[in-house]
Amino acid sequence: MTHLSIKIPVGIVLILSAMSGLLPAAEAEPLRAEEPVLLTSCGQSPGPVMLKVVLQRIGVDFEMETTASTAELEAGHQGQTPYKTLIIVMGASLKGMGAAGISMDDELKRTAALIAEARSRGIRVIGAHIEGMKRRSQGAAAGDTSDEQSIDAVAPNSDILLINVEGNADGRFSSIAAAGNIPMIEVEKNMDLMTELKTLFGK
Repeated sequence: MTHLSIKIPVGIVLILSAMSGLLPAAEAEPLRAEEPVLLTSCGQSPGPVMLKVVLQRIGVDFEMETTASTAELEAGHQGQTPYKTLIIVMGASLKGMGAAGISMDDELKRTAALIAEARSRGIRVIGAHIEGMKRRSQGAAAGDTSDEQSIDAVAPNSDILLINVEGNADGRFSSIAAAGNIPMIEVEKNMDLMTELKTLFGK
């Protein structure tokens, strides 16, 4: 059998190599999340209620249970349809936890169990912090680190981060996103939040 060997001049190789750098890179796949959604809290702040209003307005199929356990994930939406997305709103409120009769330790254990269950079921986890710096430790009572604990529990373990820009003024969420290669969506106001969630859920 005769093998045909073709020699390509070095100059042509160099030109082709240079041109390859000019070719457009493949566009990154847009972020997507699916319904139905289980919306919950890590810290019992008002954040989930704020997000509930937005999800209702854009027509996302969801249920909100601020103290959701793994049982809710197992049962599915309205006890029937498996959840596709779990949104955990970061942000701690001592008042909110007191009203619910739970501690920050309770919240951290519940959240860890929820995330582990979501992982085992292939449920996408979105970590949201939408109340800005006023909900962060900088705006909390002296010695209160509960909000930062909620961030540590959720943000590094999320598939997507949804963050209020003002709450990321110190770059805390940017650092977490970079370290874990986690896509992060930043919003400045509620109207932006609505727009981004519409895109995320294909509405």
